[in-house]
Amino acid sequence: MRRNSKAGQILGYSFLVVFADNGVISAEELAMMEELALRDQIVDAEEKHVLKVIFERPDPKDLSIEVREEIKAFRAKHNF
Repeated sequence: MRRNSKAGQILGYSFLVVFADNGVISAEELAMMEELALRDQIVDAEEKHVLKVIFERPDPKDLSIEVREEIKAFRAKHNF
């Protein structure tokens, strides 16, 4: 794991907050995961992998349109 990678923190947050609650990613939860990934201004390969797994876990129809669009934009911007 890269020294500054926040992949472990993102994964922990997703299971403690996102999926332990209702299994759906809210706008606030997504913003927190994005903030963690961008703390060092780089979304590294480990963070991309963890976020990809997290983003694919909920059924897209259960996510708000805004969250689905933000996930799509974040993935496009950071190439994953």
